[in-house]
Amino acid sequence: MAEAATELLTTADGRPLKAALAAAQSRAKRRAFLLVLPLLLFVFLTFLVPIGYMLKRSVEHDGFAASAPALDVWFAQNPGFDPANPPEEAFAALVQDLARMQTEKTTGIAGARINYTVPGTISLFKKAAREAADLVPPYKEALVAVDPGWARPALWRAMASASTVYTTEFYKVASDRKLTDDGWARGGDKERIYLYLFVKTFLISGLITLICLVLAFPIAHLLATLPLAKSSLLMILVLLPFWTSLLVRTTAWIALLQEQGIVNDLLVGLGVIGDDGRLTMMYNMTGTIVAMTHVLLPFMILPLYSVMRVIPPSYARAARSLGATSWTTFRRVYLPQTLPGIAAGSLLVFILAVGYYITPALVGGADGQLISNLIAFHMSKSNWSLAAAIAAMLLAAILVLYWLYDQLIGIDRLKLG
Repeated sequence: MAEAATELLTTADGRPLKAALAAAQSRAKRRAFLLVLPLLLFVFLTFLVPIGYMLKRSVEHDGFAASAPALDVWFAQNPGFDPANPPEEAFAALVQDLARMQTEKTTGIAGARINYTVPGTISLFKKAAREAADLVPPYKEALVAVDPGWARPALWRAMASASTVYTTEFYKVASDRKLTDDGWARGGDKERIYLYLFVKTFLISGLITLICLVLAFPIAHLLATLPLAKSSLLMILVLLPFWTSLLVRTTAWIALLQEQGIVNDLLVGLGVIGDDGRLTMMYNMTGTIVAMTHVLLPFMILPLYSVMRVIPPSYARAARSLGATSWTTFRRVYLPQTLPGIAAGSLLVFILAVGYYITPALVGGADGQLISNLIAFHMSKSNWSLAAAIAAMLLAAILVLYWLYDQLIGIDRLKLG
């Protein structure tokens, strides 16, 4: 009956009320979509597209495939060949491609692609390419005479893998695996640099998160309990670092912590240490931890403050009136209510610390470098595919952490300020 009555109702211009309401809702949805469309485009172009390109580059590299078409065809026709004893036809195709590389000036590109998995092959390719036009059959003996390295099974395994544009080799290298004559194997102790840096980055990020939590908790509690006038003044001090360039703040720590810096001069002046016993707090892990803690501390304070300021003080008074001690009141009444802020602040600080680059690069030295610095190194050395693979692994680890947060705390309880 009610639905029938709605159908009979009309607007001032004679349209059915139900149709007019549906049209109004549709217009409201379109206006809302158009309002957020610029933001969606911005996120798509500056976030999703770069991540998609990064994931694509982590499994794509045509440096060898585009430079060695004859050998690529032979590999496609002979997928089960023996890398320890390639036939004469394979060497003939290789010589043809080497001569082509020398003519088209692509020897360095092809050699660099193979060099990613078999180090030391760039010079091998350049040397053979210069003499390729003068080589005569049997090509196998001719190439091995130029350099015995052409008989290495690992080299032929690498070329077979690089003959296709898409490969998982860079993820294997980023997992500290090494291509040997017998196939992929775990690298030696001195060659396991990537996983070591991953573990080191996560441990340091966890330590920085813990330090930030210890420092931020009393500050946030003070901000939440002080009168508005005083808490507003302190909040300005908390937000002040956001108004200062990150480069300026990091440079300030260099002036403070270096051996001839302000902190050491003060300790020497007070007689705490001698002039010959100045502390080394810069260009090592100590400098990285101190500087990054200072930079990331506000990101822990703000989520904690947003949770603490809405906790009624009457809860603590009620607990004490029932006989609870201050410690029991804090542990069983106050702390559980701050857990969403603790989790949100810890997640935010940890994720930011894992991806930090500028601060470790400036104050960390060789000992204070993190995985982000290695990614930047490979990008600057033009090995973008390996840098993309490491970055993709880092992204996957962050997504796992985000998933764990959702399972343990719940994204709906995320409070960032």
